[in-house]
Amino acid sequence: MDFNHNEDRRMLENTLSRYVREQYDFETRMEIAGTDLGYSAQKWAEMAELGIIGALFREEDGGFGGHGFDLMVVFEQLGRGIVVEPFLSSAILAGGLIAELGNETQKAMIDDVIAGGKLLAFAHGEPTSRYTLSDVTTTATKSGDGWVLNGHKSVVAGGDNADSFIISARVSGDRMDETGIALFIIDAGTDGVERRQYGTVDGYGAADVFLRDVTVKADALLGEDGGAFAAIEKATARAVLALSAEALGAMEVVKDMTLEYLRTRNQFGVPIGRFQALQHRMADLLMEVEQARSIVINAAGALDGDRLAREKAVSAAKNLIGRVGRLVAEEAIQMHGGIGMTWEFSMPHYAKRIIMLDHMFGDTDHHMERFIALSSAA
Repeated sequence: MDFNHNEDRRMLENTLSRYVREQYDFETRMEIAGTDLGYSAQKWAEMAELGIIGALFREEDGGFGGHGFDLMVVFEQLGRGIVVEPFLSSAILAGGLIAELGNETQKAMIDDVIAGGKLLAFAHGEPTSRYTLSDVTTTATKSGDGWVLNGHKSVVAGGDNADSFIISARVSGDRMDETGIALFIIDAGTDGVERRQYGTVDGYGAADVFLRDVTVKADALLGEDGGAFAAIEKATARAVLALSAEALGAMEVVKDMTLEYLRTRNQFGVPIGRFQALQHRMADLLMEVEQARSIVINAAGALDGDRLAREKAVSAAKNLIGRVGRLVAEEAIQMHGGIGMTWEFSMPHYAKRIIMLDHMFGDTDHHMERFIALSSAA
């Protein structure tokens, strides 16, 4: 397998890297994250115009990418800027589900998503479901030619500003069954839909979504009645790869900042990078980051393969990224000393995001157990 980026991906990488470096510095990012909206509509429109959102969709869905390495390129650069705009929620998760399951009419909204005019969010996780994708207690009951939904979705990424939700609900079966789960496209302003918006600890927007006798028509159903689990699993695998690449980009920045600090911070008349103990710790950190890059490349290469290979690869990546990310964050803070805990300094914000990424869509322990189970089933 050739792991080198083709010309289109190199252009995409260079374009987004330059944009983040020149138009999305740390001060700009913190100003955006501190607004009531929680993201910049202007920056979102600019990145849409650059084709960044379109790179996350395949050609048949109106984009020009959508493969594993496209996701890796985009999210690694987003991680370098700890960009708060809703790429994951709108394009990877909700947009990806519409691309996978939608009919012609439903897929028409992808054009608006790619253009940056419509924001989507995938409301799937529930207060008691933790990382189990099949744990769905929200219900959808047939009512005439439509459906009535009731339930509570928690920590919906991008749910604070979404125009529409893709909502999972159980139409049959028991709580943990993989069969019997359906998806519905529901406008955020629909009667009975209530959202409680908030910011996460690392500066991103989320919401809890409450559904109280929400009535929708039959055309709100996305895909087959009760057969959505495979698509949910696939969309989650894409999200795990994206988050792993984002963590890799953030780790690269933290690594570079720590190296520069060791070169310039003097103690006893010499740069602290001259101290052998710190050299050894930094060398270990550099090797771990390179190992993390390799595992993300492997996951990107397996994303379009068969289900078992894909799921094993993304679980292996998420496990290693979580462990290496924690090491990078902790070592960087320790080697920086007191400034590593200072709000005005960018490095601890990167470290915080890296740690939080470990807890999204399954932490290190969850994915280790999942990888073992998938390997046993092979």
